[in-house]
Amino acid sequence: MKQFTSVHDIGPLDQALQEAFEIKKNPLSQVDLGKHKTLLMIFFNSSLRTRLSTQKAALNLGMDVIVLDINQGAWKLETERGVVMDGDKPEHILEAIPVMGSYCDIIGVRAFAQLKNKEEDYYEVILNQFIQYSGKPVFSMEAATRHPLQSFADLITIEEYKKSAKPKVVLTWAPHPNALPQAVPNSFAEWMNATDWDFVITHPEGYELAPQFVGKAKVEYDIEKAYKGADFIYAKNWSAYQDPHYGKILSKDMNWTVDSRKMALTNNAFFMHCLPVRRNMIVTDNVIESPRSIVIQEAANRTVSAQVVLKRILEKI
Repeated sequence: MKQFTSVHDIGPLDQALQEAFEIKKNPLSQVDLGKHKTLLMIFFNSSLRTRLSTQKAALNLGMDVIVLDINQGAWKLETERGVVMDGDKPEHILEAIPVMGSYCDIIGVRAFAQLKNKEEDYYEVILNQFIQYSGKPVFSMEAATRHPLQSFADLITIEEYKKSAKPKVVLTWAPHPNALPQAVPNSFAEWMNATDWDFVITHPEGYELAPQFVGKAKVEYDIEKAYKGADFIYAKNWSAYQDPHYGKILSKDMNWTVDSRKMALTNNAFFMHCLPVRRNMIVTDNVIESPRSIVIQEAANRTVSAQVVLKRILEKI
């Protein structure tokens, strides 16, 4: 594996899952694989689970780790070409990237959508520049349109907890005070569509995701119909994708908050969320604190998904 940005890079899911469960049983089984190799983790945006889990995964493989927060302690970077750099950004990313690449063996990049220009966001300008100019294998720690490490961990978690071969998995929009990117729901949908599970997306009208991510999923605007018989409820907010409302909040309807009444419609479903979560907007206290909430186990699997990806990259360099 030379790069990891989506489900299309992971290969057959059954093999990836088998590898994940082997790593979960014995996380230090290949502690020498990354000896004398350096992982550079670059953050353009904040992180808790991604930062800690990916660093832990690298340490489990014997790697050295460098963490760079672009917005804290580094020069501000210009990312556009043709700009007269007479402002507050003294360094261009096209010089910074190959310099960064010279200090490491693998690069992880976290760079969110700006939600100002859909074409720029969906082209993945920053991530693609690292892939093109760093000279090193690059993996996404969440980009503008996808969060593949999270989605891989979600897949692992559902595989662990499912009670039937083809569970019903529901991705539900939920309200949030801020406009959030579509990366997590896009990515989750893409990974679920790679399975043969019963996958449903539910949201208010106007919150349709890009067709390439919706794929074969059933879109259900009636939230109660969507919840009925579900085995997993995956909650996430996202801003509008469709023009002319790209990146905008169209609704804060609290009827979409995941609560006990709607969970009672399910097949005793497990509750999932990528975290951090806005309690009593995304989900009520009693749902996230219930025995059917597996958000902590889901977060713990972030180390596993990252370790599979790093292991595969190390095996190719």
